[in-house]
Amino acid sequence: MNHSTDSFSKSLNTLGSDLPATAAVRLSERRALVMIDPRTLERECLVRCVELAHPSIQIVGFGSFEEWRSRRDHHTHQVILYSTGNRSVSEVSREVAALVTEAGTSPVVVIGAANDLREMIAAFDCGARSYLPSSVGIDDIVEASRLATFDGIFLPTASLTALRGALPDRAEPQIAVDEHLTERQRAVCDALRRGKSNKIIAGELNLCESTVKVHIRNIMKKLGAKNRTEAAFKLNSSMFAGEGRLS
Repeated sequence: MNHSTDSFSKSLNTLGSDLPATAAVRLSERRALVMIDPRTLERECLVRCVELAHPSIQIVGFGSFEEWRSRRDHHTHQVILYSTGNRSVSEVSREVAALVTEAGTSPVVVIGAANDLREMIAAFDCGARSYLPSSVGIDDIVEASRLATFDGIFLPTASLTALRGALPDRAEPQIAVDEHLTERQRAVCDALRRGKSNKIIAGELNLCESTVKVHIRNIMKKLGAKNRTEAAFKLNSSMFAGEGRLS
């Protein structure tokens, strides 16, 4: 499969209509997603899947950091997806750190082989914006890329579970979610804590995306969360503690 570097000359459309205007501007400056993976089949399959599922996104694949560095357009802003393949983050830590430095303002999202807290921390220590286990789907990868463009961090539910297990038990009260939210908001909460985008939530609940945005803003306000990632973390925390009763 040939992916011409001419794709860098095309502008990346907004990844989601639910983003605030300032985020949309920043996303419009991101001309491409870049996938770096030494495994040819996996790399080409992911590139093709993104192209089919999200036609508005321009994506190009490279087999190595060196290939990307020698062929990249230095005037292009990108979100860079780096797959460790079958290696641990510690094995490629120097390369990831070099990639982060070389990428400059372009965020780097690491896709690793394992859903392991140590792998996540190692990726963040190298300067990566997010860490995703290879078990996530295409929509999760796109969502992580979208959040990375405006300094957000995406963690799938499984990763939040790993983080929760690493925290010491605390005797402070948890959030009783059902006592603060309407029935419709609880349905949105359930989708939000699973990391679903506004578009998917709207489709599943037969709502307009603008209505979903309003619900999420109200949910964030009631939870005291600054963004949807923090809201998802708080919702999952309440679920793990047995306080929430979302289905």
